[in-house]
Amino acid sequence: MRVCPVHYSPHPTFTTDNIEKMFEKEFSIAANIQLLWKKGDESFKTIFDAIRNAKKCICLQFYIFRNDETGSALAELLQQKRREGVCVYILYDHFGSFGTPWSFWKEMKKAGIHVRASHPFRWLKPFHYVHRDHRKLIVIDSHRAFTGGLNIANEYSGFHLRRKGKAWRDTGIFIEGPIVNILFEYFKKSWYTWGGEKIEFQEPDNEEEIQKGIPAIPIFVDSGKGRRRMRRLLYYSINHAKNSIFLTTAYFIPSRRLVEALEEAVRCGVRVRLIVPGQSDVPAASYAGKAFFSRLLKAGVEIYTYVGDILHAKTYIFDECWSIIGSTNLDFQSLRYNDEGNIGILETGFAKQMMEIFEADVQHSLKIEKEQWAQRPLSDKIKEHFFSFFRRRL
Repeated sequence: MRVCPVHYSPHPTFTTDNIEKMFEKEFSIAANIQLLWKKGDESFKTIFDAIRNAKKCICLQFYIFRNDETGSALAELLQQKRREGVCVYILYDHFGSFGTPWSFWKEMKKAGIHVRASHPFRWLKPFHYVHRDHRKLIVIDSHRAFTGGLNIANEYSGFHLRRKGKAWRDTGIFIEGPIVNILFEYFKKSWYTWGGEKIEFQEPDNEEEIQKGIPAIPIFVDSGKGRRRMRRLLYYSINHAKNSIFLTTAYFIPSRRLVEALEEAVRCGVRVRLIVPGQSDVPAASYAGKAFFSRLLKAGVEIYTYVGDILHAKTYIFDECWSIIGSTNLDFQSLRYNDEGNIGILETGFAKQMMEIFEADVQHSLKIEKEQWAQRPLSDKIKEHFFSFFRRRL
C-alpha cells in the first residue's frame, strides 16, 4: 500500500535512477522526438517519407500488416528501396496478420525483401498461440526509429475514409539519437528468434550525440520476466504519482490490483483521468472493462469515452513529467501475454506536449457521471457481467 504524502513537493521518485532500478534497464538519449497523432494520413506521410529517404537498411516489425491499399503502397515503396540497394527486413505477427495472403509476402520475397513471421501456430503447442508480438517498430539506417500504436492498414492511415469508414485515433513517435541503436538491437533479437538471416549492417557511431537530447528508456519486452518488469514499472508509476495520472488506452480490462492502485491514488489526492473508446472494435473487451467503471467512479476516477473516431492510442502521463507511449494496453493480453514495445520519456517539455494531446482528446470525449452510469440499460449490465468472466482472454 502506498503512503500518502502530507502535501505536494518537488518529485523525488520519478528520476532516471529510480526508474532504471525498477525496470532493470538504463536510460539512453533521444536527440529528437516527433509526435504523430493528429491525422492518420499525416502520420503515414511522415513514415513513408522517412522510408523513402533510407540509404542502407530498413527494419519493420508490426502486429498487423495488411495487403490493403495502405499495405500495398508500403510494399511497393519497400520494393523500390530494395531495387535501390537498401536492405529491407519485415517481421510480422502471424496472428495479427492472419488475413494477409501468403502471395503478398511471396511477392516481396521475390523482390529481395527478407520476411519472417513471429509466433506462428504450431499444432504441438496450440496454447502458445495466445502469445503475440504486438510491437510496432521501424528502424531506418539505425539513425531514426518509429514506434507507437499504429499498424499497417487502411484504418490507421485514413485511406478507408474514402469508403465512409470510421477513422482511428492513434499515437506514435519518431525518435532519433543513441536510443535508436538500442531499438535496432531489439529488432535483431526478435528477427533472429524467428529464424531470420543475419542482418549485414553496422550501426553508425553516434558518440557526438551522447550529451544531447532528453532521457528516454526503451520498454520493450518479449518474455515473462520482461512483462513482470513492465507491470512493476506501471505500478511503480501509479503508486508514486503525487499529483496526476492521465491514462489513454484502447483496451481497458484492469486486474483487481490495477483497480486498487488507482483507488489508492485517488484516496491520496492524485487526480486520475482515464480515456477509453466510446466505440470499440472489440465490443466484448469493452464490456469486460466497463464492469469496473462503477467501482472506479465511486472512488473518484474520472472516466471519458472518446467519440467520433475509434480510439487506439496507448499513452500514460504521470505528474506531468514521466510519459510512456507505445503499444501496451491496460488489459491482460498486453500485460501478461504479448511482446510489447514502448518508450518512456522523463522530461517535462515532452510531458507538456502529451498533456496537450490528452486535453484535446478530452474535448472529443464524453465524461461519464456516476449517477448517469447507474442508469444504464440492464442489458448492458448483463453483458458487462458476462464478459468480465472472460477478461483474462480478451
